[in-house]
Amino acid sequence: MELRRLGTSGLKVSVFSLGAMTFGESTTFMKGVTSPDDEARRVFDRALDVGMNLVDTANVYSEGRSEVLTGQWIAGKRDRVLLATKCRFPIGFGAGGQKPGPYDMGLSRQHIVRACEDSLKRLGTDVIDLYQVHMQDGTVAIDETLRALDDLIRQGKVRYIGCSNYTGYRLIESLWSADKRNTARFEAVQLQWSLAVRDAEREVIPACRNFGLGTLIWSPLARGFLSGKYQRDQPAPAGSRLDAWKDSFKALDNDRCWSLLDVIRKVAEKHDTTAAAVSLAWLLARPETSSIIVGARTVEQLDDNLAALSVRLEPVDIQQLDEASKPDWGYPYSFIAAREPW
Repeated sequence: MELRRLGTSGLKVSVFSLGAMTFGESTTFMKGVTSPDDEARRVFDRALDVGMNLVDTANVYSEGRSEVLTGQWIAGKRDRVLLATKCRFPIGFGAGGQKPGPYDMGLSRQHIVRACEDSLKRLGTDVIDLYQVHMQDGTVAIDETLRALDDLIRQGKVRYIGCSNYTGYRLIESLWSADKRNTARFEAVQLQWSLAVRDAEREVIPACRNFGLGTLIWSPLARGFLSGKYQRDQPAPAGSRLDAWKDSFKALDNDRCWSLLDVIRKVAEKHDTTAAAVSLAWLLARPETSSIIVGARTVEQLDDNLAALSVRLEPVDIQQLDEASKPDWGYPYSFIAAREPW
């Protein structure tokens, strides 16, 4: 499998990475959409067999169980696997009315250091290859967050750092702070990006391109919507992710997304492949893409996604997909685009 450099770091990551969000039974936001442990293990083994070298998890996935299983399954394979995990949110929040304390969440030094130590124990390793903050925290100074992460690198507990779910302005502010304070900088941004959800292209993707940041893409099929198994004017199939996450389905159940799916299906028919493969191939063709995180619940789903590696979209295909998926960028982006190259 093709390897791409992650930002300006020394990490070479496979163009597909394994998302471990479906590992372990969950009682909170992933309840009902995870895999049984035996099937999750088969997905893990298959991913490594086909050349995926990055496993992405987080301390909140299945309330820590995802990290535990990941740590168990990489035993004896650690030299083949890059480990990525995250901190920011409270573990188990929402289960049984439990409420987090002030240091059970956020990006303060106290929470970051404790969360990292706990993740290292669950993963059964002495170093995390890519440690990511799961979302920005406006209540904590950027300098404090970056200094804590820099200390973890200097202590040998973390190799590189990244961020996820950041606004463009906060990302640039973080890069500026790292440069000014001479601390480690974020080398990668984990973000939602797909033909159905292109909002990151307003500011975050251009920032990654201009400042040499890698990208790890989550929800590349818009929570499965772009797989093609959903039909206009019909409810989400029982047992599907969008059946469990009804608000997400409601956000996609509109004329723009259904018309987009029609175009994707036509391109898929032209290439004798699937809607999912076309949607992933569109991302693979973007020069800003470092790696696409695949969170398959079954081996069959994983193999369906891998079909994208053999799809070579033609310029006319990309143009059709770009046009069908183009959002209303709003001000000032539309204003600027209408007047370029003046």
